Amino acid sequence: MKSKLAIYPGTFDPITNGHIDIIKRAAFIFEKVIVSVAKAPNKDVLFTYDERLAIVKRTVKGIKGVRVEGFGGLVVDFAKKKGTKVIVRGLRMISDFEYEFQMALTNRNLAPKVETIFLMPHPQYSYVSSRLIKEAGFLGADLKKFLPGAVLQALKNKFLEAGKK
Repeated sequence: MKSKLAIYPGTFDPITNGHIDIIKRAAFIFEKVIVSVAKAPNKDVLFTYDERLAIVKRTVKGIKGVRVEGFGGLVVDFAKKKGTKVIVRGLRMISDFEYEFQMALTNRNLAPKVETIFLMPHPQYSYVSSRLIKEAGFLGADLKKFLPGAVLQALKNKFLEAGKK
């Protein structure tokens, strides 16, 4: 039976044009895609969970078949709760592969009926990461080609806010 629903989980701190590219590619393949924003990531984040959720919702608005939900806990449990057997992950460079492969195999062990599908972004986004975007933005780089407008503004506001403290 063909899956009509996939989830695309991540921290999205912040969501980039590379993420948007993967979301659009997934929406082309699946009837519905849930962009799943992790509540309690195991890494430091610049934006709060509520901020990330709001920014992602604003950013993907208008992409047919895509909705945004937050989740906590294991991604495979969220997938099962949503009734899908497909997790979409983006692979940018070979450096992503080892981590993503380990995560996919762990998820397969935890939930054998949930598959991970890897999608590659357009080459112009293959080197873009949220971590590098935050670092470059903090140092004053022009990030227009890497981020949707709403995200760019939210990032600028966050840096201004941090500068006032």
